[in-house]
Amino acid sequence: MINLETIKKVSTNWFENKPFPHFVVDDFFEIDIAKDLENEFPSFDDKVWHEYGNNVEVKKVCNNWNEFPKKTYEVFSYFNSIQFVEFLSNTLFKKRKLYCDSGLNGGGWHIHSRGGKLNTHLDYSLHPKLSLERKLNIIVYLNSEWESKWGGHLGLWDNQSADAPGKLIKEIEPKFNRAVIFDTTMNSWHGLPNPLECPENQFRKSLAIYYLTEPSVNVNERGKALFSPTEKQQNDIEVLEFIKKRSSVKTAKSVYLKKNKSHTDSSI
Repeated sequence: MINLETIKKVSTNWFENKPFPHFVVDDFFEIDIAKDLENEFPSFDDKVWHEYGNNVEVKKVCNNWNEFPKKTYEVFSYFNSIQFVEFLSNTLFKKRKLYCDSGLNGGGWHIHSRGGKLNTHLDYSLHPKLSLERKLNIIVYLNSEWESKWGGHLGLWDNQSADAPGKLIKEIEPKFNRAVIFDTTMNSWHGLPNPLECPENQFRKSLAIYYLTEPSVNVNERGKALFSPTEKQQNDIEVLEFIKKRSSVKTAKSVYLKKNKSHTDSSI
């Protein structure tokens, strides 16, 4: 189902990759499986989606197992299987045991349309229900018609601090059947803050799965993503207040769908 030998090969010395530990796997799935997964992706207007439409994120997601068709269900089951989780633990961390999150908190299907974006951010640190530390991200892109000129590249920023990203170091094109795998515990600032420029009938599609571990000493207890304002948003009090609320488990739900000036302003 997944090209495990390639993962072993390209992950060698992955902790040395800048700006934080990561690697890219092309041809991640066997090609027939990748095509099936793409064909099973819901349309952008399907009712399964949960929408995020606000100053820092314009996207739709679904992590409901009941909505996954056969092949997608099988793939997420394999992602969460003992054998695959042990493979990741033994291949990437040696002495650090990983755990799956069968609830797919923050994972599942992700889709962005024209104008979609995701400000540079840090993922949640402690799982809001399991109290385990989020350690590893796997993102797999599934639009076989995607063109580089449309944008949507995953940016990686250097990890100067847990308060703000530093310099953009690398951009990864969302090519079909390409996976990006990275450690989220290294002040791992990432995102796609520039609005997509794809045609109205094209969408940036991806599968996302995350893995957890026992919390590190002095782990940040943040239970939601922490976003960074774009350069144009730096002095926007409304945006800064939104980011503060969005990063809190207690207040995030109240602002997910807040549509204001930045939601429709593609220049931000």
